[in-house]
Amino acid sequence: MRPPTLNIFPSQPMHVEPPSSTKTNTGLVSPATSGSKRPSESSMELANARNDTLSSAPHLPVKAVKREGNRKGPTSSSEQEGPKTPDPKTLRRLAQNREAARKSRLRKKAYVQQLESSRIRLTQLEQELQRARTQGMFFGGGNILGGDQGLPVGINNISPDAALFDMEYTRWLEEHHRLMCELRAAVQEHLPENELRIFVDNCLAHLDQVMNLKSMVAKTDVFHLVSGMWKTPAERCFMWMGGFRPSDLIKVILNQIEPLTEQQIMGICALQQSTQEAEEALTQGLEALNQSVSDIITSDSLSCPPNMANYMGQMAVAINKLSTIEGFVRQADNLRHQAILRLHQILTIRQAARCLLAIAEYFHRLRALSSLWLARPREDQ
Repeated sequence: MRPPTLNIFPSQPMHVEPPSSTKTNTGLVSPATSGSKRPSESSMELANARNDTLSSAPHLPVKAVKREGNRKGPTSSSEQEGPKTPDPKTLRRLAQNREAARKSRLRKKAYVQQLESSRIRLTQLEQELQRARTQGMFFGGGNILGGDQGLPVGINNISPDAALFDMEYTRWLEEHHRLMCELRAAVQEHLPENELRIFVDNCLAHLDQVMNLKSMVAKTDVFHLVSGMWKTPAERCFMWMGGFRPSDLIKVILNQIEPLTEQQIMGICALQQSTQEAEEALTQGLEALNQSVSDIITSDSLSCPPNMANYMGQMAVAINKLSTIEGFVRQADNLRHQAILRLHQILTIRQAARCLLAIAEYFHRLRALSSLWLARPREDQ
């Protein structure tokens, strides 16, 4: 028989085992196949082990998160039960914070009040400066020298309410001048009465505003109205209880209105007579008040120093008497207001427009007269 030969060129791969049914005499076996696995097999096993490790790795964080959730669960439930009672140190700190906040609010409130007082004081100084410029006064050493005009010396004797009234009255004069210019233009353009009525009503409403201003300042500083310091010197010559005499104003404008009917003349004459009677009654009442106050303060001896007990009693009674001056000023303002409204009812719309323009021009000329008087040349003494 032929001796067996080596299977140098096998028909199948050497790592694949032949099927069990096949009976082939392989002869000698290679030591590599019998001793250990081939490198390809070991590399495939390492790859499979790595894939198993990677496939099982993502499950680890999920378990860790679950453990963390289970660990944090009791803490959140305990927080929902309610806050713990703060210790005394925390309570003391909270009390200190509340006290500091309260003091801060008080300081802020005091600061705001101080700013408001400073604003009022500044407004007062501005009004005095404006008055000094318009009336021709001179400054000297911090005082206002009024010369022979009878003006008060110093700028501290005007109340904040009076200063605010002077400021508002100055604004009212500017607006009044603008309305009068519009009314004059409307009259000159010969607008229909229904359109002219709008301008007249606006002027009458504006007159109501100054009446309201005077009513407010009369509650706090009625003597400022009576003294007429908010008017120019020439206007003060015609002052009567904080304003003009309505009967004198009717005389002034009577000749400035267009020809009147007989019924209008009778109505205006009746208005003038009733106004004069009311003025006389108020004047007598004010004179009686002045005499009563004079009698009260002279009821005791005028020796100095006086008896303080009697002195204070006299002052208290005199103050109660003087408080009625506010009522006289209110009645006088009401009389002035009613006189203008009554004239508006008697006259036509066009006549009422000319009446308002005549009144405005009359007071404008009085203010101009004051400026000319103060600016007149004077001889050196």
